[in-house]
Amino acid sequence: MSSVYAMVLAGGVGSRLATLTEQRAKPAVPFGGKFRIIDFVLSNLANSGMFDVGLLTQYRPLSLIEHVGTGRTWDLDRKLGGLQILQPYLEQESGDWYQGTADAVYRNLAQIRQRTAEDILILSGDHVYSMDYRKIVAFHRQHRVSATVAVTPVREQETHQFGIVETDGQGKIVGFQEKPQSARGTLASMGIYVFRRDILVRLLEEDARDPESARDFGKSIFPRLIRVADVATFSFEHYWQDIGTVEAFYEANMKCLDPGHLQELTDPSWPSRTPSVDAPPARVVGTGSVRRSLVANGAVVRGDVEGSILFPGVVVEAGATVRDSILMNGCRVDGGSRVERAILDKRARTGRGCSIGGSGTAPVNAAFPDLFTTGITLLGKDVVMEDGARVGRNVCVGGNQVLSGTVEDGTTLSRRLERPTPWMARRPI
Repeated sequence: MSSVYAMVLAGGVGSRLATLTEQRAKPAVPFGGKFRIIDFVLSNLANSGMFDVGLLTQYRPLSLIEHVGTGRTWDLDRKLGGLQILQPYLEQESGDWYQGTADAVYRNLAQIRQRTAEDILILSGDHVYSMDYRKIVAFHRQHRVSATVAVTPVREQETHQFGIVETDGQGKIVGFQEKPQSARGTLASMGIYVFRRDILVRLLEEDARDPESARDFGKSIFPRLIRVADVATFSFEHYWQDIGTVEAFYEANMKCLDPGHLQELTDPSWPSRTPSVDAPPARVVGTGSVRRSLVANGAVVRGDVEGSILFPGVVVEAGATVRDSILMNGCRVDGGSRVERAILDKRARTGRGCSIGGSGTAPVNAAFPDLFTTGITLLGKDVVMEDGARVGRNVCVGGNQVLSGTVEDGTTLSRRLERPTPWMARRPI
C-alpha cells in the first residue's frame, strides 16, 4: 500500500453534538471509555499497512493535535511518509478558511503532487468502525474506475440523515440524494473515497475555477464526475456509525456494553489503538458495585454503577448511583447523588445529594428540539453542581458553569453554545 496516500478530513465542527464540541473538534470527542473518535480511522490505516497520512484540521484543533501527537501510537511517526498535520491557512487570493471538503483537499494539492502515489484515499475522521482499506483499494484498481465510494445499508427511517447513493445494476453510481425526505434507496455513503491521483487533481482544479461550486465532494465533485466517468460503489456490511448527534453518540457508546459488539471494535487481530492514560488499575471499594459496565483505569467506585461507561479517573462515592450514563475523564459523583441517562463531559462533578437526568418521557429541549428528545441530559466540561442541585431530562449545560437549585426538563444553559456553520459537509454524498 505504499502507492496510496491517505487524507483524513478531521476539521468538522460537529454542531449537532452540542456542548461535546463546544471546545473540541468532533473527531477529538472521547468515546467508549478510553478512545477518541479519531482513533478508529487512524487504527484502520495502521492495520491496513498505510503509513503515509495527512490529517486535515480546522475547527478547534488543539485537543485533537495533542491527542494524535506525532502518530507514534499508530506507528505513524516515520521518516518516510508517516503522519503529517495539515493545518489550514489563509491565502492572499481568497482570504478565507476552507470552504468545504473538496476545498480542504484542493488547498493541500501540493502534498498530493509531491508524492508518486497511484491512488488517493480520502476519509472522514469522525466515524466509528473497523475496516481494512486494502480491500477497497484493491477493488478500485481491479475495476479500473475513476473513483470508488464505500457504501453501507441504513434503515429506511434513517435515510434522511445521510447522503443516499443511487446505483445501476452493476454497482456504478448514477445519482445521489443529499439527506432526502423521500429516499430512492437505502445505500448511504460512508465518507470513504478512493480516487485515481490524476483524476482527483484535475477535478479539484476544475472545481476551484467554478464560482458556483459548493467546494464539496458530495455536492460538487461527484455530480461532476458521474456525468463523464464511472464511479463504483464498494459495499461494507459490518458495523459503521456516524457519530452525528448527541443521541447517536449515546447509543453508540451504550452499544459498547455488548461484549460481542465491543469485540468487533477491539479485536486483537485488528486493534483499535489510543494513547494510554498513566493511572493505577480501576478499583471497586467497600460496598461499591459495578454491573454491565465499562470501567477504565484510574476510576474508583465506592457507590453503585450499572449499565454505564466510566472513563479514566472517574470517582463514584459511597451512596451515589450511576445508571445508563457516560462519565468522561475526571468526573466525580459525590455521596447521595444520582445520575441516570446522562453524559458528563470531562471533570464535571456533583455535590452531595444531587440529581442528574432520569427515566421516562420529558419535554424536548427548547433550544435544540431535534437533538434532545429521548431524555438524555448533557453536562459540559468542568460543570460543578452544588449540594442538592437538580438537573432534569433533555437538558444541555455548557461548560464551566456552577449549578444550584433546579434546572427544569428541556432547558439549555450556556453562554457560548450555538449552531455554527460547519466547514465540512456532515455527509459527503
